[in-house]
Amino acid sequence: MKIDWAALGSVFGVSLVVTVALVGLFTLGIVALAKRETAAARGGSAAAAATGAYACFAACAAAVAYGIYLIVA
Repeated sequence: MKIDWAALGSVFGVSLVVTVALVGLFTLGIVALAKRETAAARGGSAAAAATGAYACFAACAAAVAYGIYLIVA
């Protein structure tokens, strides 16, 4: 049995980068929701923070759906 170490390293690297990016994007969504709560408590407009949070969560959902598509196809 021969292991293609270059391909294994490539898959590891891409997986690591995508995982960190996805977690970072989800974290930005959580932070935006927290900012929305803070803005609403102060009586300000929270529409921009909510829109940003929902965009982050939608991008996360799209990335997960694409990953599932790649696995199934």
